Amino acid sequence: MWDKVGAKNWRRPLRLTADNFTPPARTPWGGRRIVDELKAGQALSVSGPVGEAWELSVEPDFPSRVEDGPTLDEVLRADPTLLGCEADLGSTALLIKLVDAADDLSLQIHPSDADPMLGPGQSGKPEAWYIIDAEPGAGLYLGFVEGVSRQGVSRAIEEGNALDRLMSFVPVSAGDLFVIEPGTPHAIGKGVLLLEPQRVNPGKRGITYRYWDWNRRYDASGKLDDAGEPRTLHVERALDVTDWEGPRGQALIDRIRYPGGPAPVDDSASLETLMSPTGPLRSESFFLRRLAGSGHIELGVADRLQGLTMVEGRLTLDDGEMTTELERGQTAALPASIGPLGVDLHAAHAMLCTLA
Repeated sequence: MWDKVGAKNWRRPLRLTADNFTPPARTPWGGRRIVDELKAGQALSVSGPVGEAWELSVEPDFPSRVEDGPTLDEVLRADPTLLGCEADLGSTALLIKLVDAADDLSLQIHPSDADPMLGPGQSGKPEAWYIIDAEPGAGLYLGFVEGVSRQGVSRAIEEGNALDRLMSFVPVSAGDLFVIEPGTPHAIGKGVLLLEPQRVNPGKRGITYRYWDWNRRYDASGKLDDAGEPRTLHVERALDVTDWEGPRGQALIDRIRYPGGPAPVDDSASLETLMSPTGPLRSESFFLRRLAGSGHIELGVADRLQGLTMVEGRLTLDDGEMTTELERGQTAALPASIGPLGVDLHAAHAMLCTLA
């Protein structure tokens, strides 16, 4: 068992199990692309819709597990050197999800860590969205349009009116990247498949408040049912944490979007920074880098845990002592105590996610 071989054996790339899915009742808008496309090579036997895969998580409800080992949280708490500069947290605040929206998600918002109404087991939740694929015409709902006030949103909800008409709709394509800071109203539209890094304080649950859920009702299993129950809304809290003074419309989109374009999987190996505190897309929460193509690159030593998720192709990680293979739909945690890492890419497209 893992506690008998010693924590030092976890100072290597840690491949995580590929089936950390949330139940359909939690994500009634989910589709099948995560299982049938991204993870098709993993031979997973999963029925019904899969809206989310929690690829790298120490969150109490859906913790990731190291292949043939314990949970990732157990590994990190047993050996703080794996966390680098996050060691004082006891575990990592990085959370990485895959999201498949076969239907529109609810209109929602996240508070900041400074929100005085957060409970002791709750966390704020800045996040980013990297678009893996989008059906024609698919997009995101981002921010209320100019002129929409708290009173106007509240009145629309009370009257049962549609809120999507009050929001900016942004068509998206593969490679687009967005940063969603606390206080920004948002919803992922149907037909979008994306990677979602989040920052959630370890041991706590990231908080989401829903304004509106398209007036839908569901049965106990999460299927649409006019005779069922609506999802729980948190209207007053959502309105309270909304940034009513920030930019709207195109000004907001220009600030939070970077058109990264399709990954160059047919080119020679490359490592491209898409998001960091200095750009191209600025974020105080995340570094996102894209590995693509075929050939060899080096990853330097990092000062904190990183998550590497395969979107296409395959790659091999070499830490000087052993190699680790990653295929499409797999994620590895890269501890801070390893490196440099040699990476051999084979028609690959992978995302490397790190907290800033």
